[in-house]
Amino acid sequence: MYHKELYVFDGNRPVPAVIRNYGPEDFPGLIAVQQESFPPPFPPELWWNTEQLGNHVRLFPEGALCIEVNGEIAGSMTGLLVKNESVQPGHAHTWEEVTDGGYIRNHDPHGGTLYVADISVRPTYRKLGLGKWLMLSMYDVVVQLGIDTLLGGGRMPGYHLHAGNMTAEEYLAAVISGRLKDPIITFMLRCGRTPVGVVPNYLEDEESCHYGALMEWRNPFKR
Repeated sequence: MYHKELYVFDGNRPVPAVIRNYGPEDFPGLIAVQQESFPPPFPPELWWNTEQLGNHVRLFPEGALCIEVNGEIAGSMTGLLVKNESVQPGHAHTWEEVTDGGYIRNHDPHGGTLYVADISVRPTYRKLGLGKWLMLSMYDVVVQLGIDTLLGGGRMPGYHLHAGNMTAEEYLAAVISGRLKDPIITFMLRCGRTPVGVVPNYLEDEESCHYGALMEWRNPFKR
């Protein structure tokens, strides 16, 4: 199981933190993270529920990570394993389909791709860079399991501001070139993820015009 102790920084002040696998005792804190990360008008029924969280720790505990700061759960990240070919470019999918709506009952223990279902950090902790540490820790899981790649679809919340004069593909290219900055896509680039393509109707998200940007990280020990 995963357990990493480290320091994160609040300005110049080191703050102790722990990244570890989450369990049933953490469910109330994990739901609180969801509630704070996705406030209304985000639909409350899309927050994690105890059945989903129970599946995460039962079906793929290695992909169920949380980060604690001063003993409080400040963020989490969840994934599942899927077959490589089921999420390749040209094989269109939605977040709902590939994650089983967050229940991950389709987790494949023999899959070669770790697919990110969710990453969330409480707003009050976001200045500490916890999202990047969670992402880097999930890369550790990919290496430890010896699988090929980490993949996930990111929101493109800045796209609605430019949808009238560029396609989603052009918007992603503009973010990658540095001409534009997107809160989610730029964050993933900073974490070492690289773009695979854009998927229409990936999730219900008006800011992204319902597009998702597939971003991957390849295991450097696999060819």
